[in-house]
Amino acid sequence: MRPLSFAASAVLLFTIHTVQAATPTVAVALPAPPKLVVVLVVDGLPNEQLQRYRDQFGQGGLRRLMDQGATFSNAHQAHGVTVTAVGHAAILSGAYPYQHGIIGNNWIDPVTRQSVYCTEDAAYTYIGEETKAGDGTSPNRLRVDTLGDQLRYATGNRAKVIAVSGKDRGAILLAGKSGTPYMYMDKTGNFASSTFYMQQHPQWAQRYAATKPQERYYGKSWKPLLADAAYATDAPDELYPATPASPNRFPFAYYSDSGDIDAGYYNRLKASPFLDELTLDFARAAVEGEQLGNNPAGVPDLLGVSLSAHDYVNHAYGPESKMSHDHLQRLDRMLANFMSYIDRKVGAGKVLYVLTADHGFPNTPEFAKAAHQDAGRIDGAKLTDALNGALAARYGKPKLVIAQSVPNLHLDYAAIDKLGLARADVEHSAAQFLRTQAGVAEVFTRTQFEAGAVGNAGTTRLGVLMQRAWNRELSGDLIVITKPNWLFGSGSTGTSHGSPYAYDTNVPLVLSGPAWIKPGHYGQYAETVDIAPTLANLLRVRPPAGAEGRVLTELLRTN
Repeated sequence: MRPLSFAASAVLLFTIHTVQAATPTVAVALPAPPKLVVVLVVDGLPNEQLQRYRDQFGQGGLRRLMDQGATFSNAHQAHGVTVTAVGHAAILSGAYPYQHGIIGNNWIDPVTRQSVYCTEDAAYTYIGEETKAGDGTSPNRLRVDTLGDQLRYATGNRAKVIAVSGKDRGAILLAGKSGTPYMYMDKTGNFASSTFYMQQHPQWAQRYAATKPQERYYGKSWKPLLADAAYATDAPDELYPATPASPNRFPFAYYSDSGDIDAGYYNRLKASPFLDELTLDFARAAVEGEQLGNNPAGVPDLLGVSLSAHDYVNHAYGPESKMSHDHLQRLDRMLANFMSYIDRKVGAGKVLYVLTADHGFPNTPEFAKAAHQDAGRIDGAKLTDALNGALAARYGKPKLVIAQSVPNLHLDYAAIDKLGLARADVEHSAAQFLRTQAGVAEVFTRTQFEAGAVGNAGTTRLGVLMQRAWNRELSGDLIVITKPNWLFGSGSTGTSHGSPYAYDTNVPLVLSGPAWIKPGHYGQYAETVDIAPTLANLLRVRPPAGAEGRVLTELLRTN
């Protein structure tokens, strides 16, 4: 076909415009925004556990969310370093680490070459609690805003944004810049905020602390909730040998070695269902004290609850364990009670729930090996020493790797320049050596990242995820990726996450609220960065500045 003349094109465009203008517009009545958005983050919950144990859940908790909500089975924390801080930062910012700046729980400061913690800030302290160097007290290392910040902006700071967690990073990174976090203190069992947000706790929080609910578990035990037959497919107890510190099997007792209710007892609570019970109890107190969902200004509120205990249990025993299985069953019942309370307090049909996780979990290497899989642990310090030895033998200079916080390794570029060597050549030599080491799948270099050669179109998904995880100012000069079922760790038991593989990235994503969400099972690909844009759409506020996710239009009701 020959191209249309200018005149013919003009006539065609005029005709199309006229037809469109003559077509009557159908008004679509959008539902009013929710009075309260509750974002539930289960730390370290792989999606496979949600699906595997679904038939054992009660009616009012996790099964309620899945039955009444939109459930995405192929949802991912779509970045390559899958740890708690990175995942929490993504959920309500909608941003990847290369933008939001939280590249790990800890990383190496590029100036001091010392390890820094994701939410540490020496300018602020916990309120009424001991604060040590490196404790998490502010969101200043988070380089982007969050949904809560945009909600506060849109409502003239009248919306209330509260986050509660068993970990400081879980609360702080959900609360954003202008919300208020409260986190569990493992020295006292209290929940506290920091002087970044206020100088003293509100009266409701003080009244809650005075009741000392954390003491009620002293001397109690965690026993299986279900009949023995329900755990028949779990890993055998023999996989978890007893140690002087723990029998590593049911029942688990909660006490302190001193015989007093002290820090030893409060720290033991972290790897138990009791930590999550306390977290949800404090969240209830926040709903009451702050009138969440019944805002006097008539604007929506946001409550983030990050439940930390599942992560601690999975680290110790793996997602294949009876302990992890039982913990999730108990958490299901806790959530049923919590959501029932929220519905009574705010009103059925006025609350939108989101369920997700900051990362998944691999099986323990011992369990994987028993299934004839290649699995193991890589000691990051020993790997760095071996690399330094290899580079010294080649270039005659010791310690060209100046610091490490796996998967990041940092090279001494000043020494490399002084030797008259090309940085890219040393990077290449280091990567070649590392690829020969047990458990190492791939190594990417700063030169590759800066050239966009890792995550360009046409590269592997692994490359795309690692490019998103790499921040030019903060990340290492070499990024080491383990083989599947291998993990970084110096111990001989337990497991850990952090990889770009599906067992670490595939997490639950469920949105539930009948006024806004079409229930069903969704097989479409989705990411946790889609949560913030979708909620912004429903709340009718601006999405966070760094958000790269999409609005999940397939699940939205339009009338």
